[in-house]
Amino acid sequence: MAEMRTDEEQVEAIKDWWKRNGSSLLIGIVAALAIVFGWQAWQDHQAEKRSVAAAQFSKLVNSLGEGSDEERTETVGYLAKELQENFEDSAYAIYATLILAQQQLMDQAEPEAAEASLEWAHARVEGGSALELIVRSRLAQAQFAAGRHDEALETLDGAGETGEFAGIYSELQGDILLAKGDRAAAEEAYRSAREASTSGQNGLLELKLSDLAIGEDV
Repeated sequence: MAEMRTDEEQVEAIKDWWKRNGSSLLIGIVAALAIVFGWQAWQDHQAEKRSVAAAQFSKLVNSLGEGSDEERTETVGYLAKELQENFEDSAYAIYATLILAQQQLMDQAEPEAAEASLEWAHARVEGGSALELIVRSRLAQAQFAAGRHDEALETLDGAGETGEFAGIYSELQGDILLAKGDRAAAEEAYRSAREASTSGQNGLLELKLSDLAIGEDV
C-alpha cells in the first residue's frame, strides 16, 4: 500500500505541477515553433525575392542588346526603377543602377541624372567594399562630367584605401586635375596610376603622359 500511495502521490504531484506550469510550457512550445516556422517562412520569402530580383536584372541585361536606342533607354530605366523600388536592399538593384547611370552619362549625356542614380547606389553599399569603390569612382566621373571638378576630387579622396582600384582612381584624379589646369598635379597623378597598374601598360594612360611630355622611362 505504501508503494501504491507513493505512485499515487507521484501522479498527483505531476498533475499539480502540470496545473501550475502546463500553460506556460505550452506557450513556450508554441512560441518556439512560431519562431522556427516564422524564420523558415522569412527565409523562403527572401529566397523568392532574390529570385524575382535576379529575373528582373536578367531582363535588364538582355535588353541592352535588343531594340533601338530609345527602346533600350526606356527598358533599362523602367527595370532599374522597379529594382530600386521593390528590391532596394538587393545587390541587383545596385548593379542595375550602375548600368542605368552609365546609360545616363554616356548615351544620354545627362551627368546630373547619372550623379543622382549613383548617389542612390552609394548610400546603399557597404563602405570600403569593392562595390563601394566602383560606385564611388563612377560618381566622381559623373561629377567631373557635370563640371564640378572639386566635388569629384573630394569624392575620390573620400575613398581612403583603394587597393586594386588605385590605378583607376589616380588616372581619374589626373584627368580632373588636368581639366582644372593643374598640369603638375595631373602629372603626379598619372605617374601614380602607371605605378599602380597591375594589368600591364595602359595605352590610353601612356597617351595622356605623352601629351604632358612624360616618356615611359621618366
